[in-house]
Amino acid sequence: MALDGMMLHHVANELKTTALGSRVYQIYLPNRDEIMLLLRTQEGNKRLLISTRANSPRIHFTKYNVENPQTPPMLCMLMRKKLGGGKLVDIRQAGLDRILSLDFDCTDELGDKVRITAVVEIMGKYSNVIFVDGSGIIIDALKRVDMTMSSQRLVLPNIPYEYPAPQDKLNILLTDSREVVDKITSTPGEKPLNKAILGAVQGISPVICRELEARTLGGESSGNKSLSENEKQRLQAEIDALADTVLTSKGKPLVLYHKGDSKPFDISFVEITQYGSLCESREFDSFCELLDSYYIERDSADRMRVKAADLTRVLNNHINRTTNKINIQKQELENCADREQLRIQGDLLQANLYRIERGAESVTVENFYDENNAPMEILLNPALTPAQNAQKFYKDYNKAKTAQQVLTVQIQKAEEELLYLESLKDVLSRVKSEKELNQVRLEFMEQGYIKKNKSMSKKPSTLPPLEYKTSDGFRVLVGRNNKQNDQLTMKTASKRDVWLHTKDIPGSHTIIVTDGREVGESTVIEAARIAAYHSKAKDSTNVPVDYTLVKHVSKPNGAKPGMVIFVNNRTVYVDPALPTDKSE
Repeated sequence: MALDGMMLHHVANELKTTALGSRVYQIYLPNRDEIMLLLRTQEGNKRLLISTRANSPRIHFTKYNVENPQTPPMLCMLMRKKLGGGKLVDIRQAGLDRILSLDFDCTDELGDKVRITAVVEIMGKYSNVIFVDGSGIIIDALKRVDMTMSSQRLVLPNIPYEYPAPQDKLNILLTDSREVVDKITSTPGEKPLNKAILGAVQGISPVICRELEARTLGGESSGNKSLSENEKQRLQAEIDALADTVLTSKGKPLVLYHKGDSKPFDISFVEITQYGSLCESREFDSFCELLDSYYIERDSADRMRVKAADLTRVLNNHINRTTNKINIQKQELENCADREQLRIQGDLLQANLYRIERGAESVTVENFYDENNAPMEILLNPALTPAQNAQKFYKDYNKAKTAQQVLTVQIQKAEEELLYLESLKDVLSRVKSEKELNQVRLEFMEQGYIKKNKSMSKKPSTLPPLEYKTSDGFRVLVGRNNKQNDQLTMKTASKRDVWLHTKDIPGSHTIIVTDGREVGESTVIEAARIAAYHSKAKDSTNVPVDYTLVKHVSKPNGAKPGMVIFVNNRTVYVDPALPTDKSE
C-alpha cells in the first residue's frame, strides 16, 4: 500500500522525537526521485530519506547508504547553499493529509537568519519536495510543474506556494465519530462499506478501510446505506478506537505476509484480522525501520533502472535494428535460393540464340535439363539482343551467388552481435550499484554503442567478482559483467577449475575454484543454481546449465567481451537459487 496519512502521523512523531533540533550537515540527490538529508542529532548522525518515487513515496530515517552521482545536480548544489547547516525546528502535518512541512532555521549569504521549509507531498505519481522561503515563495522543487503539465497548480521558482486542493473528507481527529458515520452512510449511491469509508475519511488507506468493514460487519458484506443501528454503533466505536490510536501514536509498525510467503504484501499500524489465518504479521521496532525494510529492495531496483535508462534505450534500439537487419538479410538469402534457375535460363537461351527474334518479349524452348525435355517459357527484355539477354541471366546468377556468400557471413556476424547485445541487456538488468553501472557504461563506449564521455576519461574502479561458498566449502566466483567474465575465465581461473554457463541463455560466467580437489555432483548442482540465478533465466525453473573444465574453454580472436567457445561439456537442469553463505 502507499504510505497513508494516519501512518504518516506516526512517522512524523518519530521524526520529531529524534530529529527536532538536529542540523543539516550534508544533502544528496541520488537521483531525480530522492533527496537524502544527513542530520546531526543527539542520538548521532541520521540519514533522512525523502522519496517521491510513484510506487513508493515516503519519508523516514534509513540505515542504507544510497549511491550518489559523481557530479551533484544543480538543485543539490542550490540546497546545500541554502539549507546547509540549517536547524530543524518543526515538523508539521496538514491535518491527516500526506503532506509534511519540515521547518529549518538557516543563515543566508549575509549572515541573516531565514526560515526555509521543505514541503514533502506524498501523493503517488504527483509526489514532490518543494522548498519554500519564509515568505511562502518557492525556491525550487524536486519536480517542477509548468503550464504544459498542469494549468491548475504550478510549482516553479519565485511563485507563491499553494497547498494542493483539499478533498471533501473528514479528519477523525477533529470530527465527532457520529458525524463521520453520518457522512459514510449518506454518501450518494449504494457502495461497499469500505469504499464509502475511503471516500469519507481523510488519510486512510484501503487496507484500514477493509479492516473497519470486517470488524463492523463481522465478515459479512453490506452497503453503506444498509447498515443497521447496531452496525452503525460498532462502526462508530471502531472509528473512535482508530482516532485514539492515531492521536496518541499507539499504532504498531506491522508488515503483512501471506501465510507461507516470505515476501510482504502490505503494511499497517493496526492489527489486521480481515484475512484470518491466511495472513501473518511481523512487528518492527519503529515505523522508520518498517518503511526502510519494506521498500529497500524495490527501490534499489528502481534506482538502477532510472540510472541505466539511457543505456537501456540505446541497447533496445541496437537490438531492434539488428533484429530487423537479420530478418531482411534472411529474406534476401531466400531470394538467392533460385539462382540455379537463372543459370539454366541463360544456358537455354545461349543454346537457342538462332531461334530468338530480336525484340521478342519471351521465348519457349525445350529444357534439356528436364528429363522429359518439358518446354520452358523465358521472359526477355525486348530492348536487348538475344545474346545480351543470355548474358544478363548469367550476370544475375553470379550476382545472386556472390550475394548468398556475403549474406551468409553477414547474417552470422549479425546473429553474434545480437547474442552479445542480449548478454549486455542481461548484465544491465542485474547491476546493483553505481560502480557496476559505470563498468557497463565503459563497455558500451569501448564497443562504440555510445560516445566516449570526457567525465569518464578516468576508468572506473573495478569490482571483484561475486563470491559464494557451497555447502562443502568450494568457492564459487561469478562475473559481474562481460569484461569481468573474460578476466575470470581466461586469466583468473585455473585450468582445473570448473566453468559453468546457462545453455544458450545470456548469463554470467561462473567458476568453481577447485584448489586441486575433486568436485562432487552436489557442488556442481549448487554452482549451476548460482549460474542460473545470474542469468536471464533467473525467474524460470528447470534451467539448463553447461559445465566443463576451464581448460576446455577458449576465446576466438576478435570475439566480443564475454563470448567464448567450449567443448567436452555436460548439462544439468536446475532451479535458480543462491546459497545462504555469500559475500560480495
